[in-house]
Amino acid sequence: MADIIKTQGLCKHYGKTPGVSDLDLSVAEGAVYGFLGPNGAGKSTTLKMILGLVKPTAGSITVFGKTMNHRSRMSILKDVGSLIESPSYYGHLSGYENLRIIATLKGTPEKDIGRVLQIVRLENQKNKKTNQYSLGMKQRLGLACALLGNPRLLILDEPTNGLDPAGIQEIRELIRSLPKEYGITVLVSSHLLSEIEQMATNLGIISKGRLVFQSSLGALHQKSSRSIAIRTLDNHRAAAVLREQGVAVQSQQDYLLLPAFEDGELSRLTLNLCEQKVGVVRIEQREKSLEDIFLELTGSAVSL
Repeated sequence: MADIIKTQGLCKHYGKTPGVSDLDLSVAEGAVYGFLGPNGAGKSTTLKMILGLVKPTAGSITVFGKTMNHRSRMSILKDVGSLIESPSYYGHLSGYENLRIIATLKGTPEKDIGRVLQIVRLENQKNKKTNQYSLGMKQRLGLACALLGNPRLLILDEPTNGLDPAGIQEIRELIRSLPKEYGITVLVSSHLLSEIEQMATNLGIISKGRLVFQSSLGALHQKSSRSIAIRTLDNHRAAAVLREQGVAVQSQQDYLLLPAFEDGELSRLTLNLCEQKVGVVRIEQREKSLEDIFLELTGSAVSL
């Protein structure tokens, strides 16, 4: 598929402090692209540059095949919806009235309000004042505002922040449905790997302003290397026996780590240990979790 967003060598420096460095982002049309990184990694700055809210120090941004600059910005943004940080509303007005104000500002027909209310499942709450909305309802109203005008691209910055588990589930299901049901490409940022894993098809990981991984979610899973962990009554003796058979062995706490053998080979090795009077008390298959891989790529222990 064609890239709906493409950045090349994108940089943003604040004085001598780099916020984003040499970022080459590729967001394919029809994807839910998860933009993942620790807080302060440069996610919001990148999204603001893509929207033309922050001027890059260097590099280029292409959206819908057009270069983003002050001349093209308005024509590009006609087909873009966004929700950056927390949405703001007139609390004394209803959800419908707030949407009508946004529709007027966007030049969108009022009849579109019913469509977006149905998408975010707020049609039964449209006449309720927004100061009586729950956090989840307010976030869905923010999405409704972003969806006015039927955009081709939706950019969301931490859309589940501050929500309870039920609210997170609502937003997650909604985002997952947008490409297939409405033809909308989604770029969504988060510092929570568990959130991105459950809704994204593609993934970019940013750390200290630099992109350290970009591919499909499946490609990230493939980085997860499997191993076999064996615990015996005499690990020192067991390691010697296994090395005599050419097996690479590493010690880890009370276990020996071996490569991920097929069942038949593992059975043979275990039988040989028993024949050498080494009692095997536990065998486990281990696999790096996505969290482990994320921490390796970003080099810091952050909220996952």
